[in-house]
This record gives sequence, C-alpha cells and structure tokens, in this order.
Amino acid sequence: MKTISSIDKINQLTKNDFIDIFGNVFEKTYWIADKAFNLKPYKNFNELLSTVIKIYESSSKEDCLKIFNAHPELAVEKKLTEDSRKEQGNASLNQCNNEEFNEFQNLNNEYRKKFGFPFIIAVKGKNKDEILINFKKRIKNEINLEFNEAKKQVKKIATFRLNEIIN
Repeated sequence: MKTISSIDKINQLTKNDFIDIFGNVFEKTYWIADKAFNLKPYKNFNELLSTVIKIYESSSKEDCLKIFNAHPELAVEKKLTEDSRKEQGNASLNQCNNEEFNEFQNLNNEYRKKFGFPFIIAVKGKNKDEILINFKKRIKNEINLEFNEAKKQVKKIATFRLNEIIN
C-alpha cells in the first residue's frame, strides 16, 4: 500500500493516481474513490477521511451489498487484494491447519447462504481464535443486525486502510 505524507500531495494527484491509491480502501470499490476525488481539494487528512466515510455511509443498501460481496471469504479465498492478503496474513489466517481451514470453509458457506454476503470483520489486531469466536457468534444474528454489523466492520477496515495511506 502506497503512503502519502501530505494533504497537498493528495490534492495534486491525477484522477487515475487518486483512484489507484484510494480505490481499494473499500475492497475493490473504486467508485467511492472516484466520488472523493471529485470533492477535492481537502483541507486536511481528517476532512478526506470523513468525506470518504460519509460517501460510504450514504450508500444505498444495494451498493452496500456490492461492497460486502467484494470482500473475500476469510482464510479460504485464494485471490486476495494486496491489502486483504496483508491483513489476513497478520491475523495468521493464511496458516490454518486442516481442522481450522475446514471450520472456516464451513462457516463461510453457512454464513453466505444465510446472509447473501461473506462474513466481514476488521481482522487488524485479531488472531484466528478471536475471529472464529466472532464468526460463530455473528452467524446466529438475524439479517438486519448482521447487515448493520457488516457495514460497521467495512467502515473499520476502510478507516484502518485510510490511516495506513495517510500516515
């Protein structure tokens, strides 16, 4: 992930460069970066951060579902973005033994069947066990509660990614 040290540099980026840098803040969701680009210039990083989050929070339910479905399944997905590979690797999700892998695979399948989108959790600072505990707990939720939780987790992931870019 590329980092940028000043708001002036961000404000000077071309549209292509801006989207290249910020397009995966929300997993494979370049339209949010496109909208944020069109709202430049930004006074500071906080304004950029809050603008990007507001764009996401004002998204329709259909757009949120598209964003959710752009996220990989934990531990079993093979085609990961650089950001997801790093995040899942830091949580050791790429080092599951057979039993853990099968458990993640079964939970992923069950969860997607129940909710229509993959299980989403901000894995930063968590380990496999904490993630599995959350997974087992949240799979019991009803759809509206889980939709709101997934939306909250996507916002956390995006905030972590934005902070990595701008710090």
